[in-house]
Amino acid sequence: MNIEIKKSIKPIKYVDAIELLEARLKDISDNKKNDLIWILEHEEIYTAGTSYKEEEILNKNIKLLKTNRGGKITYHGPGQLVCYFVIDLKKRQKDIRKFITLIEKTIIESLNEFNIKSYGDSKNIGVWINNKSGIKKVAAIGIRVSKWVAYHGFAINIKNDLSKYQNIIPCGISDKGVTNLKEIIDQNYDGLSDILVANLSRNLET
Repeated sequence: MNIEIKKSIKPIKYVDAIELLEARLKDISDNKKNDLIWILEHEEIYTAGTSYKEEEILNKNIKLLKTNRGGKITYHGPGQLVCYFVIDLKKRQKDIRKFITLIEKTIIESLNEFNIKSYGDSKNIGVWINNKSGIKKVAAIGIRVSKWVAYHGFAINIKNDLSKYQNIIPCGISDKGVTNLKEIIDQNYDGLSDILVANLSRNLET
């Protein structure tokens, strides 16, 4: 199956990204275009998924954009790798839970190549690290499925400003923290996006 790979160098506004994803969603539903994987970075923004609650906003002064993806509140900004996709599940298995597990597996495999051991949690979607400082989330996943086409994606914290998460209860989970890759192991992560794309493409074909 042909998958278009798109990489943006400059930070992309969140609303512009969603507009492009929704246009691609329609094109795929109409059999006009191929699936898409898109690597980018966002300008600073807090976004709320469909299941967020008002009490998860700890700082009422932040600007919050409500979205149609699944999940709760998260933060996007510089130093975070965002991977969006528009993937036709009609050509694969029509199983949303299995698809989310595939995304988690892709992230775990990719981080493993940097000697970072991470895991998925059946109760809390995302990818987690358990080290001496406790259990912390390193990657958040939020997807929406329309007519069996999955879109939105995931974000991996590489060297973003973790203090931004103090304004919210990230993903609605208050008893676990948030970390980034630089905090776990301070090394070069430049190759991560290519490894992620390769692993995600491979996992989608198997």
